[in-house]
Amino acid sequence: MAQSSSGADTSSSKTPTNAPETEILHVVIQRDGKQVAAKWGLHPNLKEELKPEELTELTDIMEKVTNIVGKRFSQILTQAEEDVSGTA
Repeated sequence: MAQSSSGADTSSSKTPTNAPETEILHVVIQRDGKQVAAKWGLHPNLKEELKPEELTELTDIMEKVTNIVGKRFSQILTQAEEDVSGTA
């Protein structure tokens, strides 16, 4: 689940611009026809370091986040499809 990126823009002046970044949280939105799925993942090292109650709290929060993002993504796709089909 970890990824390195040397071209990412960071706002921290303490991190050198060529330093690799580690992805600790990943959210993916996938579309299959009209079906939209939102998923999330956590870096395995961070997952091991969290207390069980912290992991439960994070899971609850991320379920809410992926639900919001997935719904919004679906709304935007629906609106885009309506705009395309409405033009002659």
